[in-house]
Amino acid sequence: MDGKLLFLAMILGILVLAWLGAGVLWRAAEMAEIVAPIDRQAYEELSVVTVGTGNEYENPERHGPSTAIGLGHTIVLVDAGRGIAEGLRSAQIPLEQPSVVFLTNLLPLNTMGLDDLLLTGWLPPRRKPLRIVGPPGTRALVEGLENAHAAGREALARSLDLPAEGGRIDVVEAKDGYHEEIDGLLVEARALPGGPLPTLAWRFSGAGRRVVVSGSGWGHDVLASFAGGADALIHEAAYIPTLAALEGTGADVPNPERLALETKLHTSIEDVGEIATDAQVDRLILVRLRPPPFFDLQVERIVANDYSGGIVVPDDGDLVFP
Repeated sequence: MDGKLLFLAMILGILVLAWLGAGVLWRAAEMAEIVAPIDRQAYEELSVVTVGTGNEYENPERHGPSTAIGLGHTIVLVDAGRGIAEGLRSAQIPLEQPSVVFLTNLLPLNTMGLDDLLLTGWLPPRRKPLRIVGPPGTRALVEGLENAHAAGREALARSLDLPAEGGRIDVVEAKDGYHEEIDGLLVEARALPGGPLPTLAWRFSGAGRRVVVSGSGWGHDVLASFAGGADALIHEAAYIPTLAALEGTGADVPNPERLALETKLHTSIEDVGEIATDAQVDRLILVRLRPPPFFDLQVERIVANDYSGGIVVPDDGDLVFP
């Protein structure tokens, strides 16, 4: 091999090694992002992070509904949907940092992540019980979860010498008018009528700001009054097409009656803007999103037909307020 070929071979070898090294470094950085410990968060202002922006249907791009409210080192969650552990990592919030979960209602999409939050969040470890505050029926739900995991929880505690208190739940059943203060964060509940089960909207106030989180939009007038003048309303916006809208698209609708039933259970993107307008909120943050056959910009335009304030269509892990 002459000198020129040897030189070219050396250059090629260096390039291959550099490419492999870059791949290793990229993979190491990716793994660190996935598994490395996360520092505790602290928020100078009242802040909202969308931990999960999806709904009850599977969606690899959107975890089940969960919203984090932060002030200082205090972080609380509203609802705990599927994939909450991964959602909190996307939000860069340690699993064990949220101290309370406030439930809007006991539909499964709001509660499927509770055992994940309790038991996976115990591993770092969590040293105090996880508090869950929700509408009537929450105590029975929590007792069922604790009974279901009792044997495994006790075995895990013995095997890993985990603090027993961190694997337990303190539960409070809340009704209309419930309120408490957590390290400067004022939390208030309002019962929303008209749904198939007891439902609460939650209002959070601190550092001169107010935000309201609602699940489904039952009790339009009550919710609009409760959220009146808030800095932000975090609310469901479901895409539920009508049969008329699907005509001529070639879409297969095996159960057309189901669409009509879902419109009674969820707030559609056509209706949520009117709620925000009646409440006169500054910003509307849309969650519980189902993958629609159009883009975020189109969602914003539909909602803007009835609402002139700021509209946010967030992803999981986004800081959406302030």
